[in-house]
Amino acid sequence: MRVAVIKYSAGNIRSVQIALEKLGVDSVVTDDPETIISADKVIFPGVGEASSAMKYLKARGLDTLIKSLKQPVLGICLGLQLMCEHSEEADTECFGIFENKVKRFPAKGKVPHMGWNSIHGLKGRLFDGVPEGSYVYFVHSYAAEPGGDMIAKTDYILEYASALQKDNFYALQFHPEKSGEVGQKILENFLRLRV
Repeated sequence: MRVAVIKYSAGNIRSVQIALEKLGVDSVVTDDPETIISADKVIFPGVGEASSAMKYLKARGLDTLIKSLKQPVLGICLGLQLMCEHSEEADTECFGIFENKVKRFPAKGKVPHMGWNSIHGLKGRLFDGVPEGSYVYFVHSYAAEPGGDMIAKTDYILEYASALQKDNFYALQFHPEKSGEVGQKILENFLRLRV
């Protein structure tokens, strides 16, 4: 299996590769269009700032490329946010794969939301064998509004979409690579997906 991890101006890529290695899967970190298109699975991870990430992606034509992919694609953290319509972070127009909008958490609690929290309302193949209310690891200050293409939700200050899915596009606000056995199971489920 060929797994491409998209390289752009965002951190946290190495930990995703290590998680894949634990599952016996090699991956290549790349921003090369041909390598991405020919991969069996594509992972779009990231920790960073929305507008600078979009600038990097647009400069290389990767925003258009990612939207055109036909194989299973998994966005993680910033990857999820960039796959939505719009982010309040620097008023950034994003890919628009998902209709959800991304907003900053209100200043009613500690921001960023950092640590373990539960996921609920789990739908679809990504969560096969994952118990309702499972705990996963989050680090973020912005979150996608509920509704639309939501397949999991989490409550922190307010309810938000912690996972999204539309066609061959999947996205997680939490970090499966830092979420222990639950995260490993979700990654396994993604690697098993067929379009």
